Amino acid sequence: MARRPISISIDRLRGRAPAQKPAKLPGDERSCPRCETHFSAQEFARNVGVCAACGHHFPLGARARLDHMADGGRWTPIGEELRAIDPLQFVDLQPYPERIRSAEAKGNTEALVCGELAISGQTCVAAIMDFGFLGGSMGSVVGERFARAADRAVELGCPLITVTSSGGARMQEGVLALMQMAKSIVSLDELNDAGLPFIVVLAHPTTGGVWASFASLGDITYAEPGALIAFSGPRVIEQTTREKLPSDFGLAERQLEHGHVDSVVDRRELPARLGSLLRILHQPPRPVPSLAGQLAANGSEGAARIARALPQLSRRLRDRVLGEGPQRGGQ
Repeated sequence: MARRPISISIDRLRGRAPAQKPAKLPGDERSCPRCETHFSAQEFARNVGVCAACGHHFPLGARARLDHMADGGRWTPIGEELRAIDPLQFVDLQPYPERIRSAEAKGNTEALVCGELAISGQTCVAAIMDFGFLGGSMGSVVGERFARAADRAVELGCPLITVTSSGGARMQEGVLALMQMAKSIVSLDELNDAGLPFIVVLAHPTTGGVWASFASLGDITYAEPGALIAFSGPRVIEQTTREKLPSDFGLAERQLEHGHVDSVVDRRELPARLGSLLRILHQPPRPVPSLAGQLAANGSEGAARIARALPQLSRRLRDRVLGEGPQRGGQ
């Protein structure tokens, strides 16, 4: 950071008003954009990217969030081997693969980082979005990692926690990105069928296809202070409708007033809040019987043999098959 001159005056101590009010130093990467308070890198890390003076929440990377939430900063990655490809050969100002490589150079391999961890001693699975990776956009890899995180939560019989921060679906993947909205919702159906909770933390910004899919389906929904939560941002709406919106449109505090979120939680308090919530929701893990096992127990041995050769089906379809099984046997 470049050094800047500092103006010091003792006129106020002598009882004289200063001839000219000293100007504040202009903001930089080490100052708060809201109150212009300056801080050191150590202070920034200690406060988890939150201004100690005014509470402004800076963007925070997915791995830093996981380190902050997990007991002892220990967590096990899920789906790290997955990488984005370029199925549409998309090119705008630069080819899509080059954008991916530039984003990966910042430290992440995708806009969603998933991990298995413990919070206050309670096992859970977390899926954390990173706005620093192509605006947190949701592409095919994001959808697949989210689905694997939900599957792992079902295997462990534990809650799934997600922290969202995204501009929406990734335009470079076109309709394949939009398909991830449906894919993530189907994954949550599996979680719901297993009787497991889904906890959402909405960070700034949560917009577009992410808000229109899994981010709005939490059993418990928290939001960080000042987070923008809307399908379209206020500038887009104003330019489209030619109408002036309220200054707090879509912000977390406004969403709380309208009942769209359950609580606005300071990031520094989030691990403790999540830990308390997980203790309340804790239930002993229960095995999820396979479709083949249920059919065999029902006396449908032939159908059970077929089911063993099929991929895993959703619980709803499973219940439908089991419900129709005895009728077919009776015929």
